[in-house]
Formats: sequence, C-alpha cells, structure tokens
Amino acid sequence: MGILNITPDSFSGDGLLAEIDERQSGWGEERLVSSAMEQARRFVSTGVDFLDVGGESTRPGSAQISVEEEMGRVLPVIHALSREFDVLISVDTYKSEVAQAALEGGAQLVNDVWGLRADPRLAETVARYEVPIILMHNRSSWAHAEIKERLGGRYVGIPYENLLEDIKRELLESVTLARAAGIPEDKIILDPGIGFGKTIEQNLELLNHLDEICRLGYPVMVGPSRKSFIGYTLDLPPDQRLEGTAAAVAVSILRGADIVRVHDVEFMTRLVRMTDAIVRPKH
Repeated sequence: MGILNITPDSFSGDGLLAEIDERQSGWGEERLVSSAMEQARRFVSTGVDFLDVGGESTRPGSAQISVEEEMGRVLPVIHALSREFDVLISVDTYKSEVAQAALEGGAQLVNDVWGLRADPRLAETVARYEVPIILMHNRSSWAHAEIKERLGGRYVGIPYENLLEDIKRELLESVTLARAAGIPEDKIILDPGIGFGKTIEQNLELLNHLDEICRLGYPVMVGPSRKSFIGYTLDLPPDQRLEGTAAAVAVSILRGADIVRVHDVEFMTRLVRMTDAIVRPKH
C-alpha cells in the first residue's frame, strides 16, 4: 500500500500540500492533483497494490480539520486516480461523510485509524457500500504526546495492563462494532496501530509479536514506515529512516502481515517481494 498524503503537515515530510498555496483557488487544486498523480504513477509502475489517500495528518499534536476541508483535499485526487488506475484506492478517514463521498468518487475501501470509535456512523456507511474496512488499534492521547523538533512526535507513558492482550481485545471490540452494523467478516482487515498511542518499546514488542494479531483470523495490515519509534531507536529524522523501515517491514512479513503501508514504495516493493520469496515460497 503506497501512501498519498494530501496534507501540509505529515510527520514523514511527504505531505503534498506542503509546497502548495491552497489560498490560490483553482490553481491550488490543479497543482495538487498533478502532484498526486505524478507520485501515484511512480507507485503504480513499481507494482503497488493499493493507493491510500489521506487528507488529515495523524502525527502527535496535529490539529483536526473540518469535513469540508478534508473533502476538498482528497476528493479531487480520488476522482483522478480512479479514472487512470486499476489498483485499489483506499481513503484514510474516520469521518462518515468523507468516506461516503470518497466511495462515491471511486475509492474502494476505507482505512479508519480509530477502528470505528470516532464516528459511530462510519460502520453503517461502510456496510451500505459493501466495501472492506481496515480497523486500526489506537490509544493516541495528547496527554501522552512528546514532540522533539528533530525526531518528531512520540508517545510516552501509555498504560497497558498487557500490551498484546489489550490490543487484541480492543481490535475485536472494533470487529464487534463492524459486525453489528452489517459489515461481513470477509471485509474486515485489522491494523495493530504501530505508532498510535504506543511507546517506542511497545511498538518494538508489538512488531516482534505481530503473529499474535494474525492469529485473530483476519487479514492484517501494518504501517511502520518512517515512524518515530524507528527515529528514536536509530536517532534519525524521518527522511533517514529507510533502513529502519525496511527492517520493520521485513519482520512484519516474517510474522505474518498481509499488507504493508509504506512511503518509499519502489524500495519496499522489492524488499516485500524478496521477503515473500523466502518466507512464503510459491510451489
């Protein structure tokens, strides 16, 4: 899954709005779509399976944006992507209004970083459109956020009684919400939420024991790409976390991950194919 961040403030430094002045109406949207399509073409040429389009940053300390602003960012890009590519398009949102508009505009699945806990209407929207949903575990909290200029935001002092058991239980609670709204089991994907409300040590432990999440019986997506736990472990800023991300992605696949969500698509596609050849040989 290749990441298309339609934001000005992505933690990873790849937000496509960072260099575009949105105040110049019309020209800004045209420039945005052009930049997104250029990036998407690079991703697709490497063999990416999904394009994940998000309009609101989820980095620690980031500000929420309105439904209207989020739609204004993601919908023109989703429309353009759906006209040109056959790959699956995911909308990264927790808002039912944004999800509905994106699905009507060409998106084919929803990636909810709050696991149906932020907007109770989202589950019904996904069920009505009969699309898959990615349910992510998330304990992010301003009270536990710490931000350093060079390394970015991280979470400290996040309380868990038992890290893996708590995450599994809360993921299954999100599954219950999905099933109650009419979303069938075969359209549910789980994401353990690397970097979301977890300390450096907790992220490392979670990745190393990802197989426990896989044993819940649902496809599993993992997104360690350029995350702060890599930066703080290696003392490196986001633009220097390629090798650390590669290690995390390889371990994720070894532990059973089905989808990896990444920024550096060309490099990671090669890594994924090689790791798959070793741990999931085709006969």
